[in-house]
Amino acid sequence: MAKDDYYVIVYKILAYLYARLKEDEKIDVRLIAHDSPMLDIKKGYWTYIIEHMWKQGFIEGIDVAYGIGDYPEIVGLEYMKITPDGIGYLLDNNLLAKAKKLLKDMKEINPFV
Repeated sequence: MAKDDYYVIVYKILAYLYARLKEDEKIDVRLIAHDSPMLDIKKGYWTYIIEHMWKQGFIEGIDVAYGIGDYPEIVGLEYMKITPDGIGYLLDNNLLAKAKKLLKDMKEINPFV
């Protein structure tokens, strides 16, 4: 599984949102932006991931606006929160467990990942 694999990106976002929720802190939108050092992926791919996490009920607080343009617009990103379904998915999903292991292994090799 590559660092830009769908499930790796989903894991990173959900884990960040869950950590912020537990600390009762607002999210830093810059950390979950497509071009952030944490994600570093293309905008269309990022939009696809956020849109599907929202449709699956893993995140709330945002809206997806469909209009004219290449990608739907993600509205209210600063209000994004993980849902109980998102927490369950984060903690119980096999593919996310593999993503977590990949990220742990990458950190051991390169601590700046």
